[in-house]
Formats: sequence, structure tokens, C-alpha cells
Amino acid sequence: MLDYSDYKKLDAIAAAEGIRNKDFTSTELTEASINRSIEINPSINAIVFESFEHALVQARKLDEQPALFEKSRVAGLPFLIKDLAEVKDLGTSYGSRLFENYISNKHSNIVAKYVDAGLPIIGKTNTPEFGLTLTTESVANGPCRNPWNLDYSTGGSSGGAVAAVAAGIVPVAHASDGGGSIRIPASCCGLFGLKPSRGLTAVENTHAESWEGMSVGHVVSRSVRDSAAFLDVVKLHSPHLYPLPGSPDSFFDTLAEDHSDGKKLRIAVQYEHPTGETIDEECLLAVKQAARLCESLGHNVEEAAHPVDHAIAGKAMSRLINTLTYKSVAKRAETLQLELKDCPLEASTLAMASRGAAVSAVDYLQARESLLSAERQMRDFHQHYDVIIQPVLNKVPAKLGWLDMNSEDLTSYGGRFKSYSGITALANGTGQPSMSVPIATSTENLPVGAMFTAAWGNDAVLLRLAAALEIAAPWSGLAKAAS
Repeated sequence: MLDYSDYKKLDAIAAAEGIRNKDFTSTELTEASINRSIEINPSINAIVFESFEHALVQARKLDEQPALFEKSRVAGLPFLIKDLAEVKDLGTSYGSRLFENYISNKHSNIVAKYVDAGLPIIGKTNTPEFGLTLTTESVANGPCRNPWNLDYSTGGSSGGAVAAVAAGIVPVAHASDGGGSIRIPASCCGLFGLKPSRGLTAVENTHAESWEGMSVGHVVSRSVRDSAAFLDVVKLHSPHLYPLPGSPDSFFDTLAEDHSDGKKLRIAVQYEHPTGETIDEECLLAVKQAARLCESLGHNVEEAAHPVDHAIAGKAMSRLINTLTYKSVAKRAETLQLELKDCPLEASTLAMASRGAAVSAVDYLQARESLLSAERQMRDFHQHYDVIIQPVLNKVPAKLGWLDMNSEDLTSYGGRFKSYSGITALANGTGQPSMSVPIATSTENLPVGAMFTAAWGNDAVLLRLAAALEIAAPWSGLAKAAS
């Protein structure tokens, strides 16, 4: 039996290599993952639906038919799906009491990719209601706790995913990002999190389900190479709903190539919040450290103002998200024969859906035009700069309860939301790849990441930069969080 002390040292690639070298089996890996979940999940509440027995059946099938390991580079690894995607025959709550007792009858498109890649799915991870906030503590499923300090938030909305990886349940977990929901929790829990370019990875079959292309799926991981390997699993080979950006045949293989003689990057760094919010000194220090690391690698770094009016873009995104939230809620409400006001929703969700119901077609189109304008501005900006470095959050990870979607005082909630973030979302509106890289820890020993954003389609540029940063300043979140 694989001992946890050995299991926790493995990233996904090392675990996959161990299977192929016959050091252990997929079943042993899956059992180690399940045992760790049984041990730690009651403390952190990362997993909200379990499929342990089914995962073990799938792992044994792989072990009995070794040819199945050819499905992908990561076949045989235990895996978790965020509870905003559907896994056939497993509960899906979307973090909401509105979906209590709902059982999925199909796989989401991205989940089908993971299943086809030979990943035994051990369960689904905690998320705020419909993924609508920057922390993970829904009324439906309860708070997800940060393994670095159980009194603190994991961030959101992929909070359960990062908690599970940081606590050593799995080396990699599915996540999604519609406004920062991969990068924010990755920053809060000391992990690597890449939001891919719009159109690169599998999405559902309607614009509404992908938030008009603002929401994309990928993973959170401990290592950059794991992220690259899993990007190979879910990347598309032909356009689906959106234009398909160019990409290497394999993101994983491109990391192994010698890029030492490649061009040095032109990097813009930004220390001020684009809408004037205060940024904590510890978050700014992480950005400064990231800039220094890039300079030490030979890149050209200079301070530069952001070209986009974030207030206008943010208002446009809010208008779209409110409308799409209303659409999701109204569809379920109709099934349950409920009026909107009678739906068991958290206060902020109900307010957003109500605002969404009032958005006109003209307002919706104007919001789309605003984001198209921002896309053009960013395309022009990246003619001069390859990458932008910014803070992920304005503050270090917040304590649980500080940002309450179900607060009776929504004015206070909105003020806190705005003061906490506001930078990550633009890349969702413009479709650019953006990543959070573990850079520092706060005085309270909580992780602080820095955000790197590139031009649309330059996901490989970010991954290669992240790999170089990982070598220059290794991070060890698992060792601290899961000890």
C-alpha cells in the first residue's frame, strides 16, 4: 500500500511515471487519495460529493488493462471536479440550495475530456453559490477552510479545488475561472493556477454556459508541468464556440524544450489598482518580488499604466453576469415551479438575478461592445509588452465570514468585494491567458501570489515563464499546508 508520506511528495507527472514504472498502481494512488480525504476533509470541507467506490472501480479497470494508460500522459491519477461542472450520476449543487437533490444525467464537456483521459474521479469540490464570489462558504455546503490556516478563506470560486490540492488529497484538481476563480484561490493557497485563453479549452455548447466566453476551465496544481500536461488533456483541436488560438502540439513538451536562447520578454509591471482601490503592502511586495525575479532571468521589466478603463469593463461584465445568472436561476425555478423571489438563494445571488432580469437587449449588446473595445485595447498594448505583472488580490487571504454573500447588508458586502479584488476579471472579459504564481507568504504565514497576463493565445509564453520562475524561486505549498 502506498504510504501517504510518499504520496504527498508526488506531483501528477511523478505519480503518472510511478504507475508506468510499476512503483505502484492506479488503485494504490486512488486509495491513498481517498484515505487522505477521509482524514482531512472533515476539517477543510473541500469535497462536497464523494464517488470513492466508482473511482476505485475505474482505477482497477486501468490496472487490469494497462493499454488504457495510453489514453493520456496523466491516466490513472485520482481527480476531483469542481461542483459547477456535471459528472453523470453524481450530485451537482452549483453551491446552491436551489439544486438540492439534483443528480446529473450527463458529463459536462470538460468532464468528458477528463474521463476519456483515464482519470478516476473521486468526487466534487466545494464552490460558492454559482461561483459568484471571491470566497467559498456557501449556505448550501458550508465554508471551505484554507489548509494553511483553518480560520481563513481559500478564495473562490475554486476554493474546494485548491484546498484539496494544498491539503494533499490530489496533486491536481479541476477548476474554472469566470472572473478570477482559478487565480484567486491559487494565490490564497500557494498553488499555481493558469486561466487559459478563451477558445483554447473545452466549454459547453451555449454561450450562456460559458458566460459569453468569460468563463474557462482548467486545473489548479502544485507544479507548472502538471498544469501544462492537463492543458493538453482539455485543449481543443478545432474551434467550438469561439476562435481557436494557436498552440503547440503539446504544452507539456514545449516546457522540456531549450528556450535559453529565446527572446527576452518585454514585461509591464503595475503597482496601482486600476480603479483606485488600496492594495495591501504585502500584495505589492509580491509583485515587486515577481518583477525582480523576471529581471534576474534577463527579461526587460518596466512600470507602465494599464490601457483599459477597468470601471467601464467591470460594469459591462457585471451586466452580462447578472443576466446570465438570472437565466440559470430562471431555468431551474421554472422546473421547480417557483417565482424568483421564492427561490432559496443567497441574498447577493437573488439581487444579481433580479438585476439581470431587468437588463434590456440594448444594454446587453452595449456591454458586449465595451468588452470588444477592451479586447482591441489589450491587443494594441501587447504590441509593446508581452506580459503584465499585477497583484492577484488587493488584500492577503481574508478570514472566513468577512465576505458573506448572504449578508443582510449588501452595500457592505459590495464594498468589501470591491476592496478585495477587481484586477483579475479583465482577462476574462478580454479572453487573455492569465496566471497566479506563488511568490511570497504574508506575515501571518498565508500565501500571496502575483498575476501574470499575456496576449490572447500566448498560453505557452506564460507556462514557460512560470517554469523558469519555479526553478528560480521554488514554492512548496504542499509541504507547509499538508504537513
